[in-house]
Amino acid sequence: MYLSRNRADVLARVMGTLAEPLQEQQVRQQLGGLMLQLLGAQFFASYVWDEDGQRFGHGVHLEMDPANLARYERHYQFHDPITLVMRQHRRAVRATDVLPHPALRRTEFFNDFLARDGLHWGINLYAWDGEHNIGDMRIWRDRRHADFDDDDRALLDLLRPAFVAALRRSRQAGAAGVAGMPAAAGTDEREGLQGLSTRERQVAQLAAQGLPDKAIAQRLGIALTTVRTHLDHAFRKLDVPNRAALAHRLRG
Repeated sequence: MYLSRNRADVLARVMGTLAEPLQEQQVRQQLGGLMLQLLGAQFFASYVWDEDGQRFGHGVHLEMDPANLARYERHYQFHDPITLVMRQHRRAVRATDVLPHPALRRTEFFNDFLARDGLHWGINLYAWDGEHNIGDMRIWRDRRHADFDDDDRALLDLLRPAFVAALRRSRQAGAAGVAGMPAAAGTDEREGLQGLSTRERQVAQLAAQGLPDKAIAQRLGIALTTVRTHLDHAFRKLDVPNRAALAHRLRG
């Protein structure tokens, strides 16, 4: 499997995100945009299987119509010819691996749900912790692109252990009442850092002090690409465009 420099950089950012002490939903949210970059896709969704209710819930998504996703959660997941079959796999699986695309295009699920948002080619990865399905990634391309190939599946399989570990860790932390391991709420609020993970907060504070990425990496003992991932997340969560705005936000 060949990785371009850009793809290798995105892969490093994905691994950095999976190593963060995040809440379970944050893991899936922050992965979304990175996975679209990594696989050259346009749409991302992620759900958690509710064994008692026999349904998918706690959804997060990117580039998909919330109203259409609500229809999925209310109706189409119960009239879905592929997802439960794909869920049986312990490795990355394409929609076309379980149902030929011409057959999928004849279904209500495709025409009244997938096609509404332009979803055409899909690949899923399910996180299995023993016998428990604790989350998934659903990544789709539009019809202007080709189906996912063996390299795409291999990349997802490469990420699977870290994805499972990140979700398991966040669940265990949540059960212990320390999910995400944030700083005290009062400190976050005074410094304008509410909503950041511990590592994002550390990186943001050092960046606001004027330290370059390399110095931050050395100070915290993390990779340079990981510093940039945390900083990107902090910019997005705090809605600031650059270091100067970040420093102003923290001083305020």
